[in-house]
Amino acid sequence: MEKLFLGIDIGSTTFKAVLLNGEGRVRHTLYQRTKPADTGRVRCTGICSGCGACNFGQLRQTVYQFLKDAGVDSLKSVTCTVVTGSQIVEDTKDFVPYDFRVSEVTAHVAGARHYYPDCKAILDVGGQDSKAMVFNDNMKMWNYKMSGICAAGTGAFLDSVAAKLNVPVSEMSDRANYDSDLEFSSVCAVLSATSINKFKNRFPLGDIIGGACRAQARTIMSGVGELFLGYKGDIVFQGGVAYNRAVAYYLRQITGNNIIIPEFHGVMGALGAACLALQFSSLKGKLSDADFRVAPSQKLDSVSLRAKATRSEFLGHGDQKPLVWRNLFFPAELLNALGVQTLTLETYAALFARSQHKVKKAFDHAACKGFSGETCSFLRVLEGVKLPTPSCVISTSQPCQQGERIFRDLARNYGIGDQVFSLHTPAAGGTDGSNLENLADDLERTVHRMEKATGCIMSMDRLAEACEYSNEARKYSYLCNHLRYDNIPLLPGRQAIYFATIFSQAWGTQALVEIQKRFYEELQQLAEQQPAGRKLSDTHRLLWLHLPPFYDTHILEQVEQKCKAPIVFEEVNFIGWEPLDPKDPYRSLARKILTTGFMDPDLRVKSIVEEGRKMKFNGCILYNHGFGRCSMSDSSFVKHLREELQKASVPLLVLDGDCVDTTVDPCSTETKISAYVEALNEQKYGNIFGPLKER
Repeated sequence: MEKLFLGIDIGSTTFKAVLLNGEGRVRHTLYQRTKPADTGRVRCTGICSGCGACNFGQLRQTVYQFLKDAGVDSLKSVTCTVVTGSQIVEDTKDFVPYDFRVSEVTAHVAGARHYYPDCKAILDVGGQDSKAMVFNDNMKMWNYKMSGICAAGTGAFLDSVAAKLNVPVSEMSDRANYDSDLEFSSVCAVLSATSINKFKNRFPLGDIIGGACRAQARTIMSGVGELFLGYKGDIVFQGGVAYNRAVAYYLRQITGNNIIIPEFHGVMGALGAACLALQFSSLKGKLSDADFRVAPSQKLDSVSLRAKATRSEFLGHGDQKPLVWRNLFFPAELLNALGVQTLTLETYAALFARSQHKVKKAFDHAACKGFSGETCSFLRVLEGVKLPTPSCVISTSQPCQQGERIFRDLARNYGIGDQVFSLHTPAAGGTDGSNLENLADDLERTVHRMEKATGCIMSMDRLAEACEYSNEARKYSYLCNHLRYDNIPLLPGRQAIYFATIFSQAWGTQALVEIQKRFYEELQQLAEQQPAGRKLSDTHRLLWLHLPPFYDTHILEQVEQKCKAPIVFEEVNFIGWEPLDPKDPYRSLARKILTTGFMDPDLRVKSIVEEGRKMKFNGCILYNHGFGRCSMSDSSFVKHLREELQKASVPLLVLDGDCVDTTVDPCSTETKISAYVEALNEQKYGNIFGPLKER
């Protein structure tokens, strides 16, 4: 009996399927537009009889009809089925049973390699997103970049243009004037109609179509073309937009590369899924069934101590102590030695993310004050909630200048506009030159200003004691970190990242010493409980950079639980500064500020690479808060980091999102994570599915 392998790709606008035989030859293909069921039902209740009355029922009928047209009796006659696509959900398996699910990125790479085994660059443009894939010879793996949350560089843009011009999408390339000089915006797929309206009664139809196709090609490259920078060679162009030869023509003009359109370009994702079904079938019985995922650790005393400290910090504003607003980077040791109550504003905003109802109300209030989505979501929360009135406000000029301006606006609103003290922190340069001395003097001046504003007097003995407490907490933090570096994963990164040790406002207190000491003791116990024979090389070892989405842990859970790639360490728990000198507190605290890492992007990149080597990482994930608008993860930082990690042969995954606002998270996040780990699997194990059994 002939072995058959089925690949299914369900995208945002089309359904694709490919059936391969055991020799890898295409038996049958299908490419068709999708639409909701006429009944309006997504899923029927009860047992599905194949009536097709709901969306899933129609999907099942489509698959069965496809197989029937190919001469196959039923899905049971198929040896292996692999699915991909943005519209594959958990319930899909109940209606169309499959053996494995892969990311669209991996599927499109497999599809292209089926006919072009030596290809090095692939561009897929579908109805919802664009993807660029380039093989990195240095790392021996495929790197990729996906477009963000805008549909401008996707098939949705051409659909919008075609509808406005009343021209079928399939006819656009035939009716385009390829010499058209007409230019119009393709910034937004929805607003493109506005641009079309300005031209459709003033220019020939062919000129408008040509201009639209060129705008499409340009927008595709502005979204994902960074990956092709410096690349010279063939680019395999696939996906639904590849049906439009005019877009391919303009892509050749813009990139200077030869654009190849495969015969089955519209179903390349499904073709790749079918190819992977063949490979998966050949590996059955050979893949390891060992589960190296890190289970949520038992309840740790150190976690309870942190929770208690947090409640005291953020719910203790009824104390008689004067209140000071602080940003994340002003040294907490000074405030704790001064004896004031502290409110770290960014952390306070992050706590609100746990309640999206409160966040929405805060955003609404901030919007009425004129703060749009261009303003950082942390700062919009602060503008939209009622804060306890402080005696003064202290911040640093770097790394977040927008934050400093918002703090000043808030201070004016609360009637303390003249009590904002900003510490001038240089954007780069480390401790070289006059940076250290100037910052130390500025710290001392800021303390004098706080003394006048709060009525508290700084005791140098208390400041020296705070430095000693800080050193003790630093010692245990350092021991904790290196215990995690040198062992298999001891606790989930999705749990440890919320410790965010470097941002704690408890530095300089006995409380933090007790927390970190207890955490170290618990990590020692966890290390002793690990099963014998486990090696660091058994799994991937990922480093998480920047912050997590505070409202949910599903992104981190997908990395560690679903994709089985442990997050071994987190940037917010790095301890990279030297011990403080209790006899010279201002200068040593200035040195701590300058060497924490977030202040100086160059130093931060260097620390990430060096610390990563210590923990033997093979992957790095950056959660890009604000889509690159945040100064701690802007485009220049990401570019520099990617370049240095590439030298170290470590791939970087950038996840665009928002730490507080769920409404702007792109739907491609899960695809990016899956594709990244699949690429790591192929690099480490020789296949995308995971490790093989030891012989």
